[in-house]
Amino acid sequence: MAADGGNSSLQLPCVFSPKSRQYLALCAQDSRLRIWNTDSKTLQQEYVPSAHLSATCTCIAWGPCRTVKEGPQRKKRKSEAGQVEEKADLLAMGTAAGSVLIYSTAKGALHCTLDGGHNGGVNCVQWHPEDSLLYSGSDDTNIIEWDLQTGKTRSKWKADRAAVTSLCVSPDGKLLLSAGQTIKMWDLDTKEVYRKFTGHSTAVTTLRFATTRPPDSNGLYFLSGAAHDRLLSVWQVREDGKDKNSVVSFTLTDEPQHIDLVTSNSKEEAVRLAVVCKDGQLHLFEHFLNGPCKKPMSPSCTVQMSDTKDSPAPIPLLAAALRADSRTVLLAYGNHLQPVMEKVEINTAERHVCLTRDVQTSLSLSMETTVSKVKTPIVNTKSRVLVPGLPGHQAPVKGTSQGSEKRKKDTDTKEMSIAERLGEIALSSVSEKGAPKGTASLQTDNFAVLLVQGLESSDASILNKVFQTRKEMVIKKTVARLPLPAVLPLVEEITKRLQGHPFTAVLMVRWLKAVIMHHTSYLASLPDLVSQLGVLYHMIESRVKMFHKLTKLHGKLYLLMTQVATSDSSTAVLDVDRTAKLVYEEESSDEEASDDEGLPHDDSDNWEEEEVMEEDKEEQADEEEEEEEDPERRTDSKANGEEDMEHENESEEE
Repeated sequence: MAADGGNSSLQLPCVFSPKSRQYLALCAQDSRLRIWNTDSKTLQQEYVPSAHLSATCTCIAWGPCRTVKEGPQRKKRKSEAGQVEEKADLLAMGTAAGSVLIYSTAKGALHCTLDGGHNGGVNCVQWHPEDSLLYSGSDDTNIIEWDLQTGKTRSKWKADRAAVTSLCVSPDGKLLLSAGQTIKMWDLDTKEVYRKFTGHSTAVTTLRFATTRPPDSNGLYFLSGAAHDRLLSVWQVREDGKDKNSVVSFTLTDEPQHIDLVTSNSKEEAVRLAVVCKDGQLHLFEHFLNGPCKKPMSPSCTVQMSDTKDSPAPIPLLAAALRADSRTVLLAYGNHLQPVMEKVEINTAERHVCLTRDVQTSLSLSMETTVSKVKTPIVNTKSRVLVPGLPGHQAPVKGTSQGSEKRKKDTDTKEMSIAERLGEIALSSVSEKGAPKGTASLQTDNFAVLLVQGLESSDASILNKVFQTRKEMVIKKTVARLPLPAVLPLVEEITKRLQGHPFTAVLMVRWLKAVIMHHTSYLASLPDLVSQLGVLYHMIESRVKMFHKLTKLHGKLYLLMTQVATSDSSTAVLDVDRTAKLVYEEESSDEEASDDEGLPHDDSDNWEEEEVMEEDKEEQADEEEEEEEDPERRTDSKANGEEDMEHENESEEE
C-alpha cells in the first residue's frame, strides 16, 4: 500500500516510506527533496530538481516495496540478485508545472520524468500496488494513468468539472478514488464511474481506504479529509448503492495534514488511525467499522509537544507513523528543513499526552559524507560576521551631467562619519521641498545604516534621530533596506517605545506598520514568534479595549451636554419674549393716547377700571369741549384752502 500522496499544494509534502518506515521524504520551502533515515536520524540524500524554482514540488508518494524479481524488474529496481529484503526505492513527485518526477533512492538520482500529459499543476500522485502504474490528478480536471516501463501515458480521462485534488488506489488494485469536492469511485478496468459520493464543501486533500474487503460485501470503507474541515468522514461502499452520505465522522482540532492508518481485514479487527493536524497536534483513533454511527468519534488520545523553556512553546508535529506495536508511534517534529525523528511509546489510556523535548540538543545536523563534502566552520558565539554589500556604506548620488565628475570625486574620497550623518538627518527635517533628488536617496541609505548601528550599539541618540522622521516614503525605504537580522531588534525597540509617551507611540505605529508590510514572511518563519511578539500583541489589545470604553463614555457625555445646552437655550428664549412685551407697552406716546381716546370705536375702556372712570367724568367733559373746538379749526382751514384754490383758477382763466 502506498503512503499518503494526497497532499494539497497548500501543504508541504512529508511522507514516510511504506512498511519498514526507514525513510522520511520531505519537500521544504526551498523545493528541495530531502530523504532522512529514521534509524540513524541523518540526512540520507538530497535532490535539487533542475526547475525547482519555476516548478515547485506539490505532492510526494512512495512506490510499493518489492522483492527482487528476474527479467525487466532487475533493470528498474537496480537491486542485487541475492537480496530478498523488500526495500522502498522509487519516489514520485508531482510539480506545479504539470510534470511528474520519478526519483530512485537506490541510484540517488532521477529515474525518469513523466511530462506532456497535464496542462495544469499536479495535485496528487498514487501508485498501483502491484503493476508498474502511476496515477496523477491535476488542475486541468484530468486523471492520467502512466506506464513506468515505457514512461508514457497509458490512459487519460476527465474526472470532474473542478480540479482533481486527491487520489487513492484500492488495496486490490481494481478501484480508484478521485476527488475535487465530490468523490467518485472508478473501475480501473473500464475507466467508468462505479459510485458517486457527496464529498465535502471544500477541496478534498486526503483519501484513504480503511478496509481490504471486496466492494460487493458491504464491508469496504474509505475515509476523506478536506481543507478547512475539522472532520474526517468515513464512507461505506454499499451493494445497494445507497451510500452517498458518510457513515462515521472523526473530530479533529484543525484540518488534517498527514494521515497514517492500519487497515482492517475483518469486522473483528479495528481500524487504527493517526492524524497530524495543521495546528501540530497528533490525534489517535481506534474504531470498529460496522455500519453507520450518528455521533462523531472523538480521539482516544491527543499528543502535543513543547520545548523545555521557562515559558514553554509548542513544537509542531510534521508526520506520524503507526508501528506494529499499538503503543509505539514514529514521530517527525520540528522544522521541515531539519526535522527530528523519534520512536515514542504513548500511553493511550490517557486522553491528553504532552511530550517535552529540547529541540536544539536533539536536532541532528549530521549528514553522510556521500551527500556533501562541504564542512561548516565552527563559529564562536562572541565573534561577529560582517556581511558585505550592506546598503548605505557607499550610497550612489544621482546628479545632473554638469559637474558630475567633481561630485563623484568628492563622494569617493570623503567618507561621512556618524555625526555628519546625524547632521544630515537634522538638516533634512528643515530642508525645503525643492531639494535635489540625489540627496533623498542618500538620506534613505543613511537611515538604514544608522538604524542598524543604533540597534547594535543601543545608542538612544542615534535611534531618536532616526525615529523622528515623519515621511512615509523614507520610513518604508529604510525598513525595506534593513538586513534580516536587524528586523527583530527593531520590533523589540518599537515595542519599548510604544509603552512610553503617546506622542512617541504615534510615530512608532508608522514604523511598526512598515515592518509588518515588508518583513511578514521573515517574521512568520521564526519558530518563537509568539513569545517575542506577545508583549506587543497584549499591549495593543489592552489599548484597544480602553479605546472602546472611552468611546462609550464620550458618547454619553456628548448626549448629556447637548441636553443641558438645549434646556439653557429654551429658558433664555422665554426671558427675551417677556422683556419684549414690557418694552412694547413703554414705547406708547401721550399724543397717540389722546388721539385714540377720541375715536368712537376705542377699546380704552378695557384698560381702565370703572371706578376711575366715575371719578374723572368732569375731566372727560373738559376734553370733549376741546375736541369740539378742533373740528371748527379744521373747517376753517379747509375753507381757507378752498378759497386759495379758487383764486388760482381765476388767475389761470385770465
